[in-house]
Amino acid sequence: MQTRRVKKGDMVEVIAGKEKGKTGKVAKATGKNDRIIIEKLNMVKRHQRPDAKGKGGIVEKEGSIHISNVLLVCSKCNRGVRVGYKILDDGKKVRVCHKCGELLDS
Repeated sequence: MQTRRVKKGDMVEVIAGKEKGKTGKVAKATGKNDRIIIEKLNMVKRHQRPDAKGKGGIVEKEGSIHISNVLLVCSKCNRGVRVGYKILDDGKKVRVCHKCGELLDS
């Protein structure tokens, strides 16, 4: 079983690009091309053609960021940290903070 470093709902800090230093919640994580969408970050404008649901025009939405450009935020360290893995006594594999050892999975 493969465990992912960043999952939907995680708090992450952007470490590269135009949004560097900002934090946000992961709205969507795709495994196919290792990209994530963070709420209200990396906003891009797209031209949309009108359809049956609504009108068209210039729509602003979140763009994707590569997973290598973010760090998971540890609640104890209160900053972006690298992720390690640990296998619990019951055999479950969980993510841990590489700095303080705090469990990142609930």
